[in-house]
Amino acid sequence: MAEQYNSKQVIENSLNSLTLALRGKASSEEKIKKPEKSQISVPYNPHEVEKRIISFWEKEKIYRFDPKKKGKIYSIDTPPPTLSGKMHIGHAYMYSQMDFIARFHRMNNENVFYPFGTDDNGLPTERLIEKLKNVKSKSMKREEFIQLCVKTLKEITPDFIQDWKNAGISCDYDCYYSTIDNNSRKLAQKSFIELYKKGLIYKKGFPTLWCPECQTSVAQAELDDKELPSLFLTLKFRCGDRDLLIATTRPELLGACVAVFVNPKDKRYKSLVGKKAKVPLFNFEVPIIEDESADIEKGTGVLMICSYGDKYDAEAINRHKLNPKIVLNYDGTLKIEGYKGLKIKEARKKILEELKKEDLITEQKSISHAVNVHDKCGTEIEFLPTEQWFIKILDRKKDFIKQGNKIKWHPEFMHKRYDNWVNGLEWDWNISRDRHFGVPIPVWQCEKCKEIIIATEKELPIDPTEVKKKCSKCKSEAKAEEKVLDTWMTSSISPQLASSLVNTKENSKIVLPFSLRPQAHDIIRTWLFYTVVKSLYHENEVPWNNTIISGFVTLGGEKMSKSKGNGVLPQEVIEKYSADAMRFWSAGSKLGEDLDYLENDLVAGKKFENKLWNASNFVFMNLTDYKHSKAKKLEKIDELFLNKLNKLVKSCTEAFENYEYSRAKLETEKFFWNMFCDNYLEIVKKRIYEGKKGKESAQYTLYISLLTILKLISPIMPFITEEIYQQHFKKVEKDKSIHISEWPISTSSLAKAKENSKNAVKTDNKENFKNADKSVNINEFDLFIEILTKIRYEKSKAQKSMKSEIILTITKEDKKKIVELVEDLKDVANAREIKEGKEFKVEFI
Repeated sequence: MAEQYNSKQVIENSLNSLTLALRGKASSEEKIKKPEKSQISVPYNPHEVEKRIISFWEKEKIYRFDPKKKGKIYSIDTPPPTLSGKMHIGHAYMYSQMDFIARFHRMNNENVFYPFGTDDNGLPTERLIEKLKNVKSKSMKREEFIQLCVKTLKEITPDFIQDWKNAGISCDYDCYYSTIDNNSRKLAQKSFIELYKKGLIYKKGFPTLWCPECQTSVAQAELDDKELPSLFLTLKFRCGDRDLLIATTRPELLGACVAVFVNPKDKRYKSLVGKKAKVPLFNFEVPIIEDESADIEKGTGVLMICSYGDKYDAEAINRHKLNPKIVLNYDGTLKIEGYKGLKIKEARKKILEELKKEDLITEQKSISHAVNVHDKCGTEIEFLPTEQWFIKILDRKKDFIKQGNKIKWHPEFMHKRYDNWVNGLEWDWNISRDRHFGVPIPVWQCEKCKEIIIATEKELPIDPTEVKKKCSKCKSEAKAEEKVLDTWMTSSISPQLASSLVNTKENSKIVLPFSLRPQAHDIIRTWLFYTVVKSLYHENEVPWNNTIISGFVTLGGEKMSKSKGNGVLPQEVIEKYSADAMRFWSAGSKLGEDLDYLENDLVAGKKFENKLWNASNFVFMNLTDYKHSKAKKLEKIDELFLNKLNKLVKSCTEAFENYEYSRAKLETEKFFWNMFCDNYLEIVKKRIYEGKKGKESAQYTLYISLLTILKLISPIMPFITEEIYQQHFKKVEKDKSIHISEWPISTSSLAKAKENSKNAVKTDNKENFKNADKSVNINEFDLFIEILTKIRYEKSKAQKSMKSEIILTITKEDKKKIVELVEDLKDVANAREIKEGKEFKVEFI
């Protein structure tokens, strides 16, 4: 049953619901002191304000998580940005979006756990140190390079983190971890030991993915596909007195050829099976073998098997028990006579010239094809035999799919990317890296009897190269493992790293699943997937209930990146516009969508910022005599406006609850410009200026509506809303910051919450808003605005001032609908008289 209209109830509920629940507010007699003239006349200076507000937030610990506080916890598995220089525009975009959500939940009376970390044990950090210090890690002793990394990180980390603070990211920066600090290394090594003891980790030597540039093994998830130009060559192998034509794009691997495959069904080559083929230029012979992997329809139908061109070569060599010939060094140079020391591309060029000279090429054509490159440096991946550590994942694909189904994906279509990745897995997870700077693998191995020795938990964190161990079986001295863990091995326990900062044995408040994992879509296959794996293996749980996936920042539709030279620095954006303007732009797209960088969007944010400042000053210039007491009678137009505001509160709340911050921003922006500034402020001007009947009602509505609008936009634009709140509202509202004040609640929501609380039933916000605004017909307000818009149009068409006096004629039906609003229409339209007639008409006096 719809709620019955009750004017007195609307007045009371509007005050309480549209911000309010004025906890510890001033008495009804208390007045706001008149703002200083300097406050009103000085234009908004974002750079001065933002710097001051950041200091205020830090000093007052506004965003501190309190583990002793009772109530609902909203926990965020904050992405630790890779410490590889400065914040880039993609960071600013993604972290702003997750911050919108964090700020909403904090104001929604939830205890927000929002830690901050830095990912600084990975290859990007190692490469940054090499660049900054002009060194090469592989040419330095391990301990010297590690000391240099630690020293450099101490120097650059504070400035790096400051970029996040400057962007208004409301993390609890006192709740901080580094993925290379003692606690993180201990937990990462503990994870390794636990999984090893469960039989989920193994060590094996075989051809693995290898980056010659970074000189380390890599995992499947670290591969990108890159379209590159190449030459498709058809070469002359010889079998007796017959040419055997074979196509390849890798002539530099001719020296590594170990066999030639033909399909058993291919009649063309039946007579050659079991014979030998002579490799062009190198002139050694290899067997011709029947194998179904040779595609009759592809090229000449003959397949060259090398060690190793790809994973299929590795499988073929293993299948037929062939002896591999390794021609590549780990640094990407060749090791065979005539080409020693040459990089792959240099050797390819030289071999191609020699093949042409010997007339061994029958066909050559330029092509473009997708090749695997290392996502960290863009170098083409090779397959080289190395001994590495792996976590078993291939036999648990179905379990990972089930875990993914338990998580709510925002947007939902990103879930498909996860499923596709899991279903397409071809390798177990390679977790070891041949680098210096990282979390050491806590094991030793006896070279004599091959016994593996694992560190004890009490020894963690530990660098095995600094500790000698003896084999428990044969008493020989064991060799320390020199490899380090893949950085994702540490990042994949980010929920555990974060929770360890606040949890104690007596009080573990932060547990799996977390409320939220925010991240970009390009690391679904790495960070997101690996965290699901670790959470399942360690705790048999999903890591989070929700995940929000951001898109990329583009320029002209193309992804921004340093390598393309089309990047925009957020530091420069903040300097030119403001942090709030940049966040306003970041709220311009939905989750999962790429957003083009457009200066016009930042200009729009700046204009909104200035208008909010000016409108707030205008309101408070007219509230100097406002007593902050309930209006004895709420004027009809004010009541209708507040109900419009109620609808906005309801819509924005639902939007934030559903992670639709862009909708909340758009609707609040539209309401502020169109309803509040263009219409309501103009409607009440005369009432306030001239002290007419209903002035108190107008002041009351102005105060409530401005505070509500500020709160609704505060997750998007935290700096200017805080500044306005501190100047004009704090003395009455008493909350230390707008960002820890209560989120606005719509009228019917509050009424239902009160009713439910009597019955000790937990309130569901979505249910609260079902019947919102049914008690009051707001169509008359829309009609009022429609008539006012027509009047303004007629004045503009006649090139008259908006203040010009008129006689207005409207239909009898319309006048009847707005009978209680006629005086307000006269005021705002400057109408001497409003007549009834057959049609709308404006007469100028």
